Amino acid sequence: MKKVLAAIAAGALLGAAAASLAKLPPAPPKSDAEKKTEADKAAASKAKEAADLNKAQDKAVANYKKNPAAMGKK
Repeated sequence: MKKVLAAIAAGALLGAAAASLAKLPPAPPKSDAEKKTEADKAAASKAKEAADLNKAQDKAVANYKKNPAAMGKK
């Protein structure tokens, strides 16, 4: 029984090692339309992140101006 379990465990380890060394085929080249779509998505997400950062900074400044006692000032 122990030999069978040892053989199964060895086979599983060998299979895992072989799977980790396997290489995937290269991705197909992207068309110009796909590249443009990806660039547009990246630009849109960057603009959204900039807007969110600006909104958070404005909120922090408003809170600072509203509560100067919280910052140790009277």
